[in-house]
Formats: sequence, C-alpha cells, structure tokens
Amino acid sequence: MGTLVPSDRQEAKMAQTQTITVAMGDGIGPEVMEATLAIFRAAKVPLRYDVVPMGRKVAEGGEPSGIAAEARDSVERTGILFKGPMETPKGTGYKSVNVTARKLWGAFANKRVYRKLRGVPIPVQIRGELNLTMVRENIEDTYGAVEHMQTHDVAQCRRFITRPGSQQVHRYTFEMAQRKGAKRVTCAHKANIMKMTDGLFLETFYEVAKDYPQITADDVMVDALAMRLVLDPASYDVIVLPNLQGDILTDLAAGLVGGLAYAPSANIGDGICIFEAVHGTAPDIVGQNLANPTALLLSGTMMLRHLGLERHATVIEDALEKTLDRMHTRPDLGQPIPIFRTSRFTELMLSHLQDSPAITGAPSAPLVAKRQDPKMMVTPTPDRIVLLGVDVFLESGLAPRAIAELLEPLGREGLRLTMISNRGTQVWPTGSPHTDCVNHYRARFESEQPLDQRALIALLERVADVFPICSSEWLREIGGMRGYSLAQGQG
Repeated sequence: MGTLVPSDRQEAKMAQTQTITVAMGDGIGPEVMEATLAIFRAAKVPLRYDVVPMGRKVAEGGEPSGIAAEARDSVERTGILFKGPMETPKGTGYKSVNVTARKLWGAFANKRVYRKLRGVPIPVQIRGELNLTMVRENIEDTYGAVEHMQTHDVAQCRRFITRPGSQQVHRYTFEMAQRKGAKRVTCAHKANIMKMTDGLFLETFYEVAKDYPQITADDVMVDALAMRLVLDPASYDVIVLPNLQGDILTDLAAGLVGGLAYAPSANIGDGICIFEAVHGTAPDIVGQNLANPTALLLSGTMMLRHLGLERHATVIEDALEKTLDRMHTRPDLGQPIPIFRTSRFTELMLSHLQDSPAITGAPSAPLVAKRQDPKMMVTPTPDRIVLLGVDVFLESGLAPRAIAELLEPLGREGLRLTMISNRGTQVWPTGSPHTDCVNHYRARFESEQPLDQRALIALLERVADVFPICSSEWLREIGGMRGYSLAQGQG
C-alpha cells in the first residue's frame, strides 16, 4: 500500500525521522487511524509511516494469518507495528490476526495503563488517584489455541505455561515497575486449582522478585482480584497476570475508566513491539463519523514514549484531556451530552495542538536483531528426570467398573492400573454413582520403578486393541517432584 509522504515542511527534517509500520485495521480502524496520524502530523511527530496490508481482507484473500508478506518484511525491518482494531470471526474462520501478530513477533508482554481522564464519565466512584498498570503474559496459556475434538462429545484445549516465558514477562514487569517508580507488584493467579500451570507462573514470579528487593511483591487469587478491582482499584500499582485471566481482567479494568475506548495497549517484545487499540471493529458505526480515536491515540503516545519522544507524547495527552472534557461537557443543564463525532474530536485536538509550544526531539530507533532461527529459551535441565507411567485418554460409553475390568489385565513390566477419572474426577477404584460421566476417560498406569518409554508405547498398543485412544501423557518425576496432577478425589 506504500508510504504516507509527509508534508513539504517536514522534508528538511527527514534525517531525524524514523519509519514505523502502520496497519489501518478493519471496520472503524481506518477512521481512527487517519484521525490519529493527522494529530501526530499536527504535533510534528518525527515519524514516517509504511502502510501495509493486514487484517480481514488479507485473510479472505488467501493468506490465513491475515498478515501479508510485505507486512512481515516491514515489521521485521522497522521493529514497530502501529495497528488499528482487526476483526476476528467467532467460532469458525481464520484465527485472530491480533493474537497471531503478537505470537509471531514474540511480543510477550501486553501492557495496559489505566487512569481517569478528565470529562470521561465512569460507572463507579474511584477513591483516590488511579495510576494502575496491568501486564498480561501474551504468548502462552490457552492462547496457544491447541485444541482437539477428543470424542464427538468432548473438546480439549491444552494450556501451556513455561518457565522461560513466565520469567520473561515477570522480568519485564519488574523492570517497567522500577522505571515507573512503583512500590508494589502483584501477581494474579489461580494456583490453588491449577497447581502445575499457575503454580509455575507464581513460582517464577517470586524467583524474579528476589532481584528487586526495593519493590514489594505479593500475589492474589484472580477471582478475589476481580472483586477488589471494582471496590478499590487505586490500591493496586502494577499487576501481572497469565494470558487468559489477563485478557478478562484488563477489560474489566478498562470498564472502570470508561470502557475500551479509553484503554491503550502496548505489546512488548525483545525486538519488535506492537501498539494497538484493543476495542472491536464496530461494524455497525463504520462511516458514520461516530468512531472514538482515544484508545488508539493513547496507544500511540505509549509508542512515542517507547521511541524516546516523551515531550510529543505529553503535549498530545494534554490536548487530549482538554478535548475529552469538551466532548463530554453538556452545552447547558437542559441539554443532553452531545453525540461523539470523530471529526469534532480531530478538530478539537488540532486546535489545542496549535496552541502548544513547539516540540523538538528525534526518535530512538528500536534495535531489531537479525535472526536466522527463533531464539531458544531453555533453562538448565534438572539432574534427575524419571518416567513412571502414562495417562491414557480413551473413548468409551461403558461404566467405570467395566472400563477397569478390560484395562487391568493389560498392565505389564511393573505397570498397573491405579486410577480412572472422568472430566478430572476419580471414578475408579473409588468414586460415587452420583458422578455423571461422558465418553472420555483418563486411565492412569503407574510403576514403582523407572521405565523406558518403549514400555509405555507397548502398553498403548495393547490398550488400542480394546479402546479408541484419544491421546496420552507421560507421567514424569522431575527433580524429585511429581510432574503430573492427581485427579479430584485421588489420594
């Protein structure tokens, strides 16, 4: 789609400008992006824009990622992607372009900043000054989107939490908190239930926290956090969360400050960063001059700060406060709040920027390391890893006792059937007739002595002669710790 050419007055300063990649977005994306870039030009932001194809039209044109080859080349050259909202089909169709972009370019930390903006109506009364930053892990969790139909009745989604990925987002969070002058970082989790996955996320949080003794580190259950954010959000400073929980609670926090239209977002990686509006594409108001550019503009000022353009960001935000105050002010006590108009917003922003002092400063180009292969993130291997059994996931409409009678004779070489569960709850050797079951069982075979995986493969072959196998998982002891969970009700 080419490069937007700056005005003649800027030509003389081209040596001080930097090129970033811009994707206009779907739905109202082009409207809010055009307004934002007009404001940047009025503020004399020293950037050039390489506008690339990305989003729904690219996906429907045959590129399932929604990211054209020229867009990949541009982002990997500039190191910065500034993008409008992009549409994601529900249930079917191509995968989320937003998630694909974050994962493709390793933007592992999603940073969102929440504060009350002058003139913006908010649904709850917030005590004190709100200066909340939330960091959501951006790559892992259920957003790996590794899903399978195990039976015609049972769908499975695998959840990945890794030690290196957790360390990465926690290290970024503490470094960012230190720069912000934060005194407290809180880790949100559900480690009481997901003891292995959220447990690992929480464990690495406290490991990283030891390197930042000047910052108080604590943790909170994610359900309790949801309540406390509504009751007293100003009591928190910086919060870090796993991906799915972070997705939900960052939107909740956005609601506290007026909605996603007022919530900026930055996706931070080691080499490439993505700044975007996280609200929807609003197809119902496309072309009606009703789109609110605030979220994208605030994401843009986060980008400017990332590029070292602090003064430009501050001047734009000051103009934004004045503009929003005007946009949401009643003309008189007898009139309703005027309808939000994109053109009016842009007009007011440009007017306020005209009154601002001249801004100078050149951007600092991000470093994008050239890579031939992905970076491998692997921590030291524990001294002892022992294979002790296998969980076999199988399909059957039989009752648990009948399943056990067919499986018990298959155990050999020290392997014996120790447990059968259904939907995570033990149904054999003990259980309740009131536990309702589906046609998807987990049968656990264990040994008291270390095994070779070929013994487990041989067991799977014997089970396959009796039942359809949906999947299997090795049972390992890692560094003296059990590397697999017990079933509900299993001793």
